[in-house]
Formats: sequence, C-alpha cells, structure tokens
Amino acid sequence: MAIDPDLRISAVELAVSDLARSADFYERVLGLAPISREDGIAHLGPDPEHPLLTLTDIASPTPLPPGASGLYHVAWLHPDRARLAESVRRVAAARWPFEGASDHGVSEALYLSDPDGLGIELYADRPRELWERPASGHGVSMVTLPLDLEDLLAQFDEEPGPTVSPRTGVGHVHMKVADVPRASAFYRNALGLEEQAQLPSAAFLSAGGYHHHVGLNSWQSRGAAAAPDSAPGLRRVELELSDAAALDALERTLADARGDSDAHPARTQDGSLSLRDPDGQLLSFSHR
Repeated sequence: MAIDPDLRISAVELAVSDLARSADFYERVLGLAPISREDGIAHLGPDPEHPLLTLTDIASPTPLPPGASGLYHVAWLHPDRARLAESVRRVAAARWPFEGASDHGVSEALYLSDPDGLGIELYADRPRELWERPASGHGVSMVTLPLDLEDLLAQFDEEPGPTVSPRTGVGHVHMKVADVPRASAFYRNALGLEEQAQLPSAAFLSAGGYHHHVGLNSWQSRGAAAAPDSAPGLRRVELELSDAAALDALERTLADARGDSDAHPARTQDGSLSLRDPDGQLLSFSHR
C-alpha cells in the first residue's frame, strides 16, 4: 500500500561533537534561527513552534568513520531560486567552503559539510511540470550537470539576511547504506514509498510523486556497519503524515510487511510511530 502522498520530513536530529561550534555554524552559516538550548541540546529553525533541527552533544566523541553507513547529507529545500541564492551568498559571506554544485534537472543544488563533516545540500526544485520523465513514464529522470551558478546568484544580488526563509524545510535525507537493494525494498515494501529513480549503487524514493524524500547509496559504504554512537551523525528523521488515519494506515502496512521486514514499529507516548530501517536509522512518524 502506498504511503500518504502528503508525507513530508518535519525535522532531523544530529549528534555532534561540539554543540557550541555546531550551533554557531547552523545559525550563522546556514541561517537557522536558534530556538532553545539547554542540557546539551539545541533546537533551531525558522518556526519557533516547530524546530527543524535538533543538535545533541556527544559526551565523549570519536571520529566519524568515513566508510560507515549513516548520513550522506541532509537536504535543505528552499522555496525558490532567489532564496537559494540568498543562502549561497550567506555561506560565502561566512567564508565556509562549498564542495560541489550540480544541476539535477529536477533541482539545482550546492553541497557542503558541517563542522563534523556531516553532509549538507542546499537546493531549490524546478516546477514539477518541467521534470523530465523516463520513457516508461514512471518516476523522474535525474541527471548531474554543471550548475549555472552565475545565473542562480543573479536571482538575489543583495546582502543576505541572517536567517533562511520561513518556508525553508528538509526536502530529503540521503543516506549511506550497506546494501541498496535491501534498503530500497524496506522503504518500498514496508513503508510504501515509490522508487522514482536509480543510479549505479543508488536509489531514490518518495511519496506523492516527489523526486525523492529518501536517497540511498552504497558508494562508500557497501557492506559496512553503522558508525558507533560516539561518532557524529544522524540520530532521527521525523516524518509527518496528513492525519491520524494516514498514520494508522502506515501501522497496518508495517504489520502486513512483517514477513518481508525486520522492522519493529512501536507507538511512543506522544502517539508517534517509531522504527529503524535495515541500517539502524531511527525513523519517527507523526501526523499534522
């Protein structure tokens, strides 16, 4: 059964090696406004009622193993090209290095890493009616072409503001996995996402025909175990469905898929549904 087409990623939680350093980066460089900070936890985002990012301090951090499964990048979706250009200018003004930039056909994206080396994508979508489709008509055609950075920056030629647009959110999460077919089968069969595109050793899945809410690759992590809890990384992905009925439907889908999945969903005190994917990534589902 297909998952609720109105699914969206509402927040992510990252564990970091130095909370003060990371909070400063995400506020000053990325433009996520601080909301609260106490007891080794910081919340940030443009809406004080609904933090987009939670940072948790690791008491005795160890380095992030480069070949481990885990986060590839968190992708911050901007409402339009002008707001993306503003974010690019904000990062550049802070003298933080970019590591890449691409035109993916469906979107325009730039890449960087946070102080712990955790990947970040800043992007804006092209209108859906402009997305190219494969000959089969199913999914989308995603490409990796040079980004016309000059044209993008021309969309915003002022001094960047201190914070991102309030319409900025987490558009997708891309993860390094040990086995792409295994992980993709879980997101398709257990959760009900649809595969939209494939690349060598990578898969992209979504709800509602979006190009992807979840990216999976084994470019660096084939057969690898997850990083230890003492290393920086992605700790939780919070996903939001449209209503309680959609959450109940997901719970039934997971129950029906138990024979094909090792997922063990559990309802938490706040009514959300939590489970781990085949690589141990914690996913939490709630409803609006």
